[in-house]
Amino acid sequence: MLTSNCSFLGDLQEPFRWIADVTVMEAFESGVLDFPDFYFTGDNYRYRFEPEAKQRFLGFLRERFNPAVGYKGRTLKWDTVIEQKTVELGRYLVDRTGRLDFLEPSPKLTGMNDRAFRGRILSLSQYKARKLGSARSTLCHLKRNVRAHIPS
Repeated sequence: MLTSNCSFLGDLQEPFRWIADVTVMEAFESGVLDFPDFYFTGDNYRYRFEPEAKQRFLGFLRERFNPAVGYKGRTLKWDTVIEQKTVELGRYLVDRTGRLDFLEPSPKLTGMNDRAFRGRILSLSQYKARKLGSARSTLCHLKRNVRAHIPS
C-alpha cells in the first residue's frame, strides 16, 4: 500500500513540478545559487547544499509559491491553488464530481518563450538530461510542452 501511496503523491506533484523547475533555473540565473554552494559526499555519491545556500534557496522557493494567480474568480497564491486542486482530485476520485481540470490556472511564465531555449530543450538527450539531474519523465514532459507551444 505504501508504494501506491508514494506513486499517487508523485503523480499529484507533476502538474505543479514546473514551479520548482523554474525556481531552480531562476536561482542559478539570478545568483541565489551557484556551484560553490554544493559539496560532494563521496560516501553516498550525492551533492549536498551548504546550509546557508539551502536557506537562501528555500526563501526563494517560498516566494515562487506565493505570487497571486487568478483562479475561479478569486486571487489565490499557488500553494493555495495546489491545495484546492488536491481537494478537487479527492472529490473526483470518490465520484462527487465528474470533472477534473488541471489546466486552470495556467502559469504565466516570463522570459521562457525564447526560441533558442526551446530548441535547447528539444535537442537535449536523455543521457545529458540525466547528467544534469533531470528524470526521464521530466524531460519527456518538457519536450511535450515545448512541441505543443511552438509559435508558428
